[in-house]
Amino acid sequence: MSHSAATPDTRDVVVLGGGLAGLTLAIQLKQQLGDVDVVVVERNAHPVREAAFKVGESTVEIGARYLADGLGLRDHLDAEQIRKFGFRFFFSDGQPALEPCTELGVSRILPTPSWQIDRGRFENFLGQRARELGVDFRDGAVVRTLDLADGDAPHAVGIESADGAQTLHARWVVDASGRAGLIKRKLGLAQANTHDANAAWWRVEGIIDPNAWSNDAAWLGRCDPPDRWRSTNHLCGPGYWFWLIPLASGAHSLGIVCDAAMHPLQTINTHERAMEWLRTHQPAVARALDARGAALQDFAFLRHYSHGCRQVFSGDGRWAMTGEAGVFLDPFYSPGTDFIAIANTYIVDLIGRDRAGRAFAPYAPMYEQLYQSFYENTLTLYEAQYPLFGDAQVLPVKVIWDYTFYWSLLSPLFFAGRLTDLPMLGRLRDAFTAGRELNLAMQRLLRAWGERNGAATQPDGRLLDQFKLDWFLEMNRALNDTLDDAAFEARIRANVETMRRLAAEALDRARRVHPGLDDEGLAALTAGVSITPALLPPAWYALEGDNAAARAAA
Repeated sequence: MSHSAATPDTRDVVVLGGGLAGLTLAIQLKQQLGDVDVVVVERNAHPVREAAFKVGESTVEIGARYLADGLGLRDHLDAEQIRKFGFRFFFSDGQPALEPCTELGVSRILPTPSWQIDRGRFENFLGQRARELGVDFRDGAVVRTLDLADGDAPHAVGIESADGAQTLHARWVVDASGRAGLIKRKLGLAQANTHDANAAWWRVEGIIDPNAWSNDAAWLGRCDPPDRWRSTNHLCGPGYWFWLIPLASGAHSLGIVCDAAMHPLQTINTHERAMEWLRTHQPAVARALDARGAALQDFAFLRHYSHGCRQVFSGDGRWAMTGEAGVFLDPFYSPGTDFIAIANTYIVDLIGRDRAGRAFAPYAPMYEQLYQSFYENTLTLYEAQYPLFGDAQVLPVKVIWDYTFYWSLLSPLFFAGRLTDLPMLGRLRDAFTAGRELNLAMQRLLRAWGERNGAATQPDGRLLDQFKLDWFLEMNRALNDTLDDAAFEARIRANVETMRRLAAEALDRARRVHPGLDDEGLAALTAGVSITPALLPPAWYALEGDNAAARAAA
């Protein structure tokens, strides 16, 4: 059963917004559902400018997999974007140089790829690809009215463009309008969360290479290839982090992200204030930028960027949201494209069921529950955790934990194409519950550990090389394995056991520094788990011996 267009202005799907979320959804709909009639309404006229177009340039494993293999865009990513050299962290608050600072990252590129994306270049490409597939992409068009119908009647979307005003009718409407949140605002679905953070960002001409700031041959030779500039570089301090992200068009993206209580927005909300802030907190960056005199391309800021949504999928109403029109978490681990990939996958499944004449409405609340659980679990990685960001003892442990949590549960689900495999999700409910409980307890432990540590730890020149952690490297590589049902279930359960080992080890190491530290529930969750051999060498805990005195002397 196909709901094809009855008249030229009646569509199967109207997508409100033709940015990353809307265009990837349109492409996925055409690739998977064939003759589906899709129109995308986008405010910006194409082609858009490169570099200083939109923020959100870094991808991680789920989003990268979705773009490269799910949508078949790998050739473009390899040829026209930048292969990412992983995340890299420097504990460099107030430090005039990076070499003495603790560095966390990989010395070689991990097996599973991700990319730094010039959003202007990429969205121009997506628009062309969508049109090649038969998507009616209306750029330079503004949504003026939105009437969501009841029952089986079509929705009505009033648009205005250079061609005049028009009303489109559609069986499905998907909101990909970003922070405009057209459906969210209309239906009163906005939902705040307690993660209060702000951001300011700008782009400058030219590539910024941290290696250019140093003449230390040993430090420069730590990475093979010596391309720190290709990383998403995080320069961290108490309550904040600063990003450096290269763009293939020859510019660099820079951004300050702060806990609102620790670094008020008014200290970073102009370019002049942001540069003065850098001169205090990241003087090595400020000195490099001042010396270059690089041309400023743009500047923007955003207050309280993190938000939720009470509902993102409606089967009965035949509407949905994707991207920032629904939820947005935090840029620290670059999960934005991940959540676009997940939302789009659920939306295409719902629309596909409808077009095939199969029951689809009962699936919407099930996908809603899953999507909201992914959002809520990921939010725990950020809430009340920014005070840890200057702690070179605790944050490296947190980063490894957060990666492990991500690669253990959600990433394998997506890579295996099992987001909609409800029978398998039912079989693994206990494993996912155990993983969730472990993560909640670990986030509490990390927070308490950081609070006991107090002031930020001093630079000690360590390189904490994730590439040399064999189990960690294998977890990244294994995302690409093709597994049958039994092997997939076994893999997830084994991943949860790795999480238990890491949690038990972290609790032990934290208590070596702070005897009597509350276990935050981890002791019960990790009872009977062996912590030998250790998953992380002592250097990862800033411990050369078994006590805090050894750490202080390190």
